[in-house]
Amino acid sequence: MRRLRTILITIALVGVTAGSADAQCTASGAPASCSQAGSASMTAGRVVRLQMSAGSTSLTAPTTADFDAGFNSSTGPTLTVSANAAWTLDIRAASAVWTGTNTATGVAARTNKPASDLKWSTSSGGLFSALSATDANLINGSATASSATTLYFQTVYDWALDTPGNYSLSVVLTLTSP
Repeated sequence: MRRLRTILITIALVGVTAGSADAQCTASGAPASCSQAGSASMTAGRVVRLQMSAGSTSLTAPTTADFDAGFNSSTGPTLTVSANAAWTLDIRAASAVWTGTNTATGVAARTNKPASDLKWSTSSGGLFSALSATDANLINGSATASSATTLYFQTVYDWALDTPGNYSLSVVLTLTSP
């Protein structure tokens, strides 16, 4: 048993000595100096980050003028993307309809308000697109330390359909680096 242990220790020491031989240098005399070249390597994968200025947005409550116009506008969060490669940010509704909660006695909140009643844009005066349960391209870009975009919303209202209630709709943002 002792002989087997001695053999294993000897093999281990030979392995350590053989592996470290490439990283040795010797110097003698005065002044003595020894330099040894080495290297380091790494693999950097794709890294993306999405930061939002707020996790939720309280949409502007509609007024009579908003119902007459058929919509009102709200400013959403600022979205900041950091990525070390090309990236794409998509937007979609988590469901096809809003969740409605009753707030007035005898009046039921609308349970079939479509997700498309919330429109989005990256410009307050720009073209607004109806939200759906399918991903739509919001923005895209190349490698960047910080690309900020503000999200704007328009909420569609109808006198005959949009009854009193509290309404909510989850919005999903998906950042990918293909």
